[in-house]
Amino acid sequence: MRSFNHLVVNEWLKLSKKRTFFVPYLILILLSLLLGYIVHSVSPEMFGSAYEFSSAMLLSQGIGQVITILTIIGTAGVVSKEYSQGTIKFLLIRARSRTAILASKYVVVLIYAFSVAVIGMLAVFAAGALWFGFSGGEAGIREMLTSLMYNSVSTVVYSTLAFMIGILTTSTGVTIGVTMFMLMIDKLIIFREFYKYVLFPNLNLAAYEGGGAPMPGMTLTFSIVMLVLYSVVFLLIGFSVFRRRDVA
Repeated sequence: MRSFNHLVVNEWLKLSKKRTFFVPYLILILLSLLLGYIVHSVSPEMFGSAYEFSSAMLLSQGIGQVITILTIIGTAGVVSKEYSQGTIKFLLIRARSRTAILASKYVVVLIYAFSVAVIGMLAVFAAGALWFGFSGGEAGIREMLTSLMYNSVSTVVYSTLAFMIGILTTSTGVTIGVTMFMLMIDKLIIFREFYKYVLFPNLNLAAYEGGGAPMPGMTLTFSIVMLVLYSVVFLLIGFSVFRRRDVA
């Protein structure tokens, strides 16, 4: 277990030493302040408190989607850059299994996603407190955290998808491009029975608030099961290809 922890720490250090590491956090802080200012200037009565502002902004229709995009961009090269820079050969000659090496990279992806989500939540809440204050409104900290949880599920699934694509293509650009395309087409609404088994409608967990559903016949349990199955399949494909691929 200690050796695996060392792998995780090593992968995190490689990620954090990038010159652009803090850019996503800075973007979230500035964007939250700017968006809060714009909303308050145009419609100051739209939100009654920082909690209401945060609850709305943290969903995938607001800054929540920016969190997902920044996470994908920040971790897209965690595997592919090892191939493009030729460092994959030195990584695999260590006395560690390929499964452990890849698992440590995936853990770092999750840690990075968590850190971006937390900074995003704090930035949005601070902007809400600045422009809308703490009192008033019906939403509280529970609603804010619920919105963060819904978007975090979507972020983790898309990050897992990007992780798999990075392994399959060994290209950071292709990984970002394909995942961004997937992120955009998930806004399509197809009212067909089979579509509920597709990944995208199941990512909108916020639709179940108040007894609703993304599509007729779907339930929260159904969507959670589908998301878990898709994530497992993405990981199985990624790990299988990584373990079998020859490195020249």
